[in-house]
Amino acid sequence: MRILFIGDIVGKPGRKAVRLLLPRLREQYHPDVVIANGENMAGGSGINRETADEMFKLGIAALTTGNHAFHQRESPELFKNEPRILRPLNFPPGTPGNGCIELSVGEQRLVVVCVQGRVFLPPLDDPFRAIDTLLTDLGSPSHVFVDFHAEATAEKAAFGLYVDGRVSGVVGTHTHVPTADARVLPKGTAYITDVGMAGPRDSVIGMDADPVIKRFLTQMFHRYQVAGGATVVNGVLVDLSADGRGEGITLVQEVVPA
Repeated sequence: MRILFIGDIVGKPGRKAVRLLLPRLREQYHPDVVIANGENMAGGSGINRETADEMFKLGIAALTTGNHAFHQRESPELFKNEPRILRPLNFPPGTPGNGCIELSVGEQRLVVVCVQGRVFLPPLDDPFRAIDTLLTDLGSPSHVFVDFHAEATAEKAAFGLYVDGRVSGVVGTHTHVPTADARVLPKGTAYITDVGMAGPRDSVIGMDADPVIKRFLTQMFHRYQVAGGATVVNGVLVDLSADGRGEGITLVQEVVPA
């Protein structure tokens, strides 16, 4: 099984770039399934029905999220009614939506999971124990793919090694900056600390640089907005064996000119 996972899609520029590039990426890499993180798709913060449907029409099978999951007014109803959009598994009990979905990929089954870290992020339930509980409840699925949405690289690395051999792949999201450590861990889990983003390249993680710089200089509030210009699409190809072990993980990076 080959999975194409696209990093955090940022606003209209990110959605447009994915729309333009995905047909060619399918033709070039022949993924069996495409998944993306969509938590920044609606104006750079959150996800709504319109932006989700735009991605589903492209054939993206599932959208993961993270700490911006509920930043749109319609988010609770959206997560309640659309199982293909995942909020982090370790949100407290009673939160609308689901943290995982099982997909049919050819003759195989793939469980996609979204989990959020706690370091420098809101203190959700323990992601390590949450994944333990889920894996126990699932039994012994052969193909489990996890988007670990977290800020701290140490927490991501610890999580990857914690589940090594128990899931097929762990891809980090949230920082919007791709890391150079894509590899298969010792027990067979494909891993990368952060996939990066699909968003404006010459920006501060997708946002226009000027108000961000002013906030750093003055420590005063300046409203962020999605940047323009050339757009970069970062993703990974994750190859899994028939029994769900990671066989390879490769970074994909494409630029759409302004």
